[in-house]
Amino acid sequence: MTAGGIRDRFRAQMRQEVKDAALRQLAEGGPQALSINAIAKELGVSGPALYRYFAGRDALLTELILDAYADLTSAVCAAPRRMPDLAGAYRAWAIANPHRYRLLFGAPLPGYDAHDERLVAAARGAMDVLFAFVGPGPEPEPPLAEALRAWAGGVDPAVALHAVTAWSRLHGFVSLEIEGNFTSLGLDPGPFFAAEVDALNSAR
Repeated sequence: MTAGGIRDRFRAQMRQEVKDAALRQLAEGGPQALSINAIAKELGVSGPALYRYFAGRDALLTELILDAYADLTSAVCAAPRRMPDLAGAYRAWAIANPHRYRLLFGAPLPGYDAHDERLVAAARGAMDVLFAFVGPGPEPEPPLAEALRAWAGGVDPAVALHAVTAWSRLHGFVSLEIEGNFTSLGLDPGPFFAAEVDALNSAR
């Protein structure tokens, strides 16, 4: 292997180790706990050394978000093209990765640009998957239809509205579940989720 190849391999390995350490921080303390210096200490290197791999905390955070969108989208794409399967895959990913789910859909850190073009494209890519799973719902009124047409491109506004509404309901349920709200009420979320999926499926 050439010297350049060894360097590239080492760089890729270091970047992955940094991201793995960052994910552990997220799992333990949320996005607010993300610290380049703490990661450097864990990996046994200096803080400045990590800036060779990531320009700063926000650059690292952006890559973690992009990775999470890619993983969630892959999990959903692997499901059969039926709403119950999509919903189940979405919920299963969130339950297995609550810290990454919060990273995608929680409030952004102060000063962080959550509207970076790459993040917008990744979010839209995830929504495009949902477009393929749902049929048209009720026709939206003209002002909303125009807004949806501009946002969703060639997608039927009725399909786009149905997709956004379905995602909103799924997200609301899953967010409550991973934060323990059903458990705090002494409720098993499973049957409630099944009922919600049935309602979503019948709304097609």
